[in-house]
Amino acid sequence: MDIMTPPPDHREQEWMLRARCRQLSPSEFFPSDGVGVDKARQVCAQCPVRSECLEYALTYRIDHGVWGGASERERRRILRRRRIQTSANN
Repeated sequence: MDIMTPPPDHREQEWMLRARCRQLSPSEFFPSDGVGVDKARQVCAQCPVRSECLEYALTYRIDHGVWGGASERERRRILRRRRIQTSANN
């Protein structure tokens, strides 16, 4: 966590109550291989709170698991892209 990352908010968020993954085992969203990531993405694709979930993971720099349909690597790319865009706009 860097100085720009807020401390984690461990309280249950309202959007979490509507998440499709709530009915499933957390282990399904912390896969060890690409097949597991694809399965998690399929669940996320139909989730009504996908964008809130992804933003939560990006805000708190969550390093592990599939959040909002994005793997760890994809979230790092999104953050990198946002930093570049912010730098270009300043």
